[in-house]
Amino acid sequence: MKRLLLLAAFLLTAAALPAQNCIVVNSEKVFKSLDAYNRAIAELDDLAEQYQKQVDARYARVETLYNNYMAQKTSLSAAARQSREEAILALEKEAADYQESIFGQEGTLMKRRVELIEPIQKKVFAAIEAYAERIGATVVLDSSNNPALLYTDPAAERTQQVIDALAR
Repeated sequence: MKRLLLLAAFLLTAAALPAQNCIVVNSEKVFKSLDAYNRAIAELDDLAEQYQKQVDARYARVETLYNNYMAQKTSLSAAARQSREEAILALEKEAADYQESIFGQEGTLMKRRVELIEPIQKKVFAAIEAYAERIGATVVLDSSNNPALLYTDPAAERTQQVIDALAR
């Protein structure tokens, strides 16, 4: 029953959508038209390349240590083998932690990305919203690679009606 109500609500919403004033914006094209955005992306690319070299160097040290260990493994005592294996694993963990600290969700590169890109995004989205309000658009759809709803007039919002339909 809930699926039927959801389908009915979707069809009613879809039927009403053409009557609304919708516009389409390619946000990727908008961003790429801004010099500040292009400079920020270039800086982030340069930083990523520098950081990747540092990460690669750490993993190269791990690989060298491992190769040396494998070449000498047969001549080492059990205690020496265990000590070397632990050292290799510790160095590998250190390299992985370093990589995560740079490239992870809370890493240095992501923080720098937020610092550089977020103000530009706010400016672009504010401009889109202002333009939509000026021309009376109720919905703005993004036609870039990852379609997303950028702005909607609160009067066009129908979420509560769908929730109410599902609750009946």
